[in-house]
Amino acid sequence: MVFREFSYTRVDEAGLRAEFASLTADLKAARSGGEAFGVHQRYYRAVDHAVTQMTLAEIRHDIDVTDAFYAKEQDYNDQLGPVFENLMTEYQKTLYESPYRGDVEKRIGPVAIRNMELAMKSVDPKIISFMQEENALETRYNKLLASAKIEWNGETLNLSLMTPYLSSPDRAVRQAAWDRVTAFYASNEEEIEEIYDRLIRCRTKQGEAMGYDTYLPLGDARMRRNCYGRDEMASFRKQVKEDLVPFAERIHETRRRRLGLDRLRYIDEGVYFTEGNPRPVGTPEEILAAGRKMYGELSPETGAFMDFMCEHELFDVLGRKTKKTGGYMTYLPDYKAPFIFANFNGTRGDVDVITHECGHAFQGYLAADDPIREHADITMETAETHSMSMEFFTEPWMELFFGRGADRYRQLHLEDSVIFIPYGTMVDEFQEIMYRNPALSPKDRNGVWLDLERQYRPHMDFEGCDLYERGAFWQKQHHIFDCPLYYIDYCIAGTDALEYKVWMDRDYKAAWASYLKLCRLSASGFFTDLIREAGLVSPFEDGCLRNVVNQLDH
Repeated sequence: MVFREFSYTRVDEAGLRAEFASLTADLKAARSGGEAFGVHQRYYRAVDHAVTQMTLAEIRHDIDVTDAFYAKEQDYNDQLGPVFENLMTEYQKTLYESPYRGDVEKRIGPVAIRNMELAMKSVDPKIISFMQEENALETRYNKLLASAKIEWNGETLNLSLMTPYLSSPDRAVRQAAWDRVTAFYASNEEEIEEIYDRLIRCRTKQGEAMGYDTYLPLGDARMRRNCYGRDEMASFRKQVKEDLVPFAERIHETRRRRLGLDRLRYIDEGVYFTEGNPRPVGTPEEILAAGRKMYGELSPETGAFMDFMCEHELFDVLGRKTKKTGGYMTYLPDYKAPFIFANFNGTRGDVDVITHECGHAFQGYLAADDPIREHADITMETAETHSMSMEFFTEPWMELFFGRGADRYRQLHLEDSVIFIPYGTMVDEFQEIMYRNPALSPKDRNGVWLDLERQYRPHMDFEGCDLYERGAFWQKQHHIFDCPLYYIDYCIAGTDALEYKVWMDRDYKAAWASYLKLCRLSASGFFTDLIREAGLVSPFEDGCLRNVVNQLDH
């Protein structure tokens, strides 16, 4: 069965409530650990089915945001989602309080129990209406961005389809492209500010209703930060500022000289070579075929994975005018099927889909047959370690995608991987400041962003662009709106990936064996323990980034 044949049926709220009421009652009536676990296995099936149907609706809505049927289903699921989360949490609370919790824990592990504790701190009937409002605001932001119609060379393009022109080797072309894209954001600045202001207030109210001073403890619980907290993240940010920012700025200076510019401006941020960034050769179909060949040669496990993805048509990667911007990997548990959504636009980002998103999907594929479903509940820094590390493990095959430009791509990829971490960490610190100070005005928020730019990206020059000179560049970052507190996970994982890069340059076979082990461990352990077991140094450990920089800076 291929993806287009996967059957969608709306999840009935009344039926869902009745099913969870039955599960909870049966769990309370259990007379042994075995009976309790039997109920828990039924819980797996109920959750998997609901998640599959809601995810199918989301994918099909994102594939065409103008599809009236799936737009209606997305709106329905925006309301159902918080109800579903609360039902799961109430069930988990019953399990947590069960006299047989210890018996079940022996089967599902301590990480699952800790995640249940976090879930109980994440949702409550009293905040469901706020969660529904939050979902609606996030959907509104994404629909606004998807509505962009930018006139360009006689065509009408959306934001994703404008991406190649933003990094054109012709500086005049990329200036014009940035002007058009920025004009869209400027014309919608007030609405974007209003959406974010309402999101901040809505999330803050949720945190307060759950007994917290700010949204941050609630947001961290929702991100399932089960083995580290704000102190560890602050320590990591300190390492980034002290050890990585100077290295990243040296890379920017090298890039400036390579481009022959007297100074780097914001329009030059994504450009690495005077002849332009390497672009993939071939059609989207040929890129997918090259990916299949690459994974077939990398290992037996990756070969079987890619065959599965292609045979079941689990990619939707062509850019279209009515498609949601961005890209992601998601999972359909009833079909044991990862799914990859993207917008190919002729840039290196198309290949990143085959490496990064397939890194996520490969791990999901490996974990599909694990009977303990909680092991699939990997935290985001672990998930991004799988994907960002795969980008490096696949580098030996880049000739398949870039031909003679493969070496330039590898150089770009390493430089980009390093300079992303200061930006991503800046996004995280910006969000922490926002949620600690929810009453900030839009002007104050912009001022915070500009101050952070000076700390994390001192080379950045927005001169000539009023919107960005005023500090509104953050409004382009989707995660700030619809994935709050997520971005630091990319930076933690990016550090892991750079560790793997150093390791594979020394011993590729040993590094790959470690990576496979990490993927198979899934969420059976806490992140800090998994990293140690795989043979990496925790990014929270003082000196980790300094050691990485010392090995890369030669």
